[in-house]
Amino acid sequence: MYETLCSPVNYGGLTLKNRIIFAPTSMGLPRQELLERMRAIAAGGCAMIIVGDVPVLPHGFGPSLYSRKGAEFYRQLVETVHGEGCKICAQLHQSDSDLKGMLRYVPGVLTGRISQAELRPLLNAQVGPYITGLPETKIQKITEAFGTAAERAVALGFDMVQVHGDRMCGSFSSTVFNHRTDAYGGSAENRARFAVEAVSAIRRRLPDLPIDYKLAVRQEDPHYGNAGVLESELPVFVPLLEQAGVTSFHVTLANHGDLGDTIPPKNHPAFGAQGCFLKFCDEVRALTTKPICGVGGLTDPDFVEAQLAAGRIHCAAMSRQLIADPAWPEKVRTGQADTIHRCVRCNKECLGGMMAHRGVHCIYEKTERKEHS
Repeated sequence: MYETLCSPVNYGGLTLKNRIIFAPTSMGLPRQELLERMRAIAAGGCAMIIVGDVPVLPHGFGPSLYSRKGAEFYRQLVETVHGEGCKICAQLHQSDSDLKGMLRYVPGVLTGRISQAELRPLLNAQVGPYITGLPETKIQKITEAFGTAAERAVALGFDMVQVHGDRMCGSFSSTVFNHRTDAYGGSAENRARFAVEAVSAIRRRLPDLPIDYKLAVRQEDPHYGNAGVLESELPVFVPLLEQAGVTSFHVTLANHGDLGDTIPPKNHPAFGAQGCFLKFCDEVRALTTKPICGVGGLTDPDFVEAQLAAGRIHCAAMSRQLIADPAWPEKVRTGQADTIHRCVRCNKECLGGMMAHRGVHCIYEKTERKEHS
């Protein structure tokens, strides 16, 4: 019944056992709890887990590839996921936050005068000046670091890397934030340069490594997303990224706006439907023969199978659904789809938990605790 969904696929040079990928997610959990969560998701049968927000520079948010403690954590994570027969990908990223500018808001956050919802637009307002004023020597140091970070990730056992096309790549891509007048600003070709150099740095060092690219698309009319690539600019960006060495595309909506847009609840005015970002995959599909991974409120196995069987996407990425029920892929494979805990896209304990500094959880966890009490 779910022949395509459960079939192997060559995803940009990496063979996956089925078509389900855990989408990169900032989990906000203690390390041991995170390891157990990733173990459960891997054991549930998905083909690959993408570990979100792995910093390319030694000093970034999250565990560092460059420190002994950070490297040991990633090695343990790789071994945990591989032990369950699942592949693992490191999402390499560079923050576009102005760290010095952030310091002014620390007292307000610590005292509760500034909430997480209020902090986000304040930080986003700093992105434009920071990106526009970044010296070329610093830019080149950062793009080259993508290559160094990829080497370290591979040495720790990661099967693939994904270049985070939002964050700094996305801000350089966007006219909303990038007001430079040098080789990194102005035309779409110039605004693609940062991302192209980041991918090229990886490809030079690792000629055979599969490189996924999180392609963040900005929509207008109505406007959603501030970073990333305009739909009309995809014919420029996609070929340049492919020529630089990208072997697959993970396509989604651009960020740097309301998190409820990129992680849309079921009642979202524009993205409430299942497969809400697949229209961007259709646009990318017309520009490349590389594999494409779609994302966006995917919960129903019948719907996912239909998109895969039609060739609309090669893989389906899920985050909230695999947090709600890590065994979704295995239940589908074994004919138990009717027992799946379907994500209802309420955003209460996933996005809500992250914003409240509790970490990403699910409303079903409370139900399960009651059942076992």
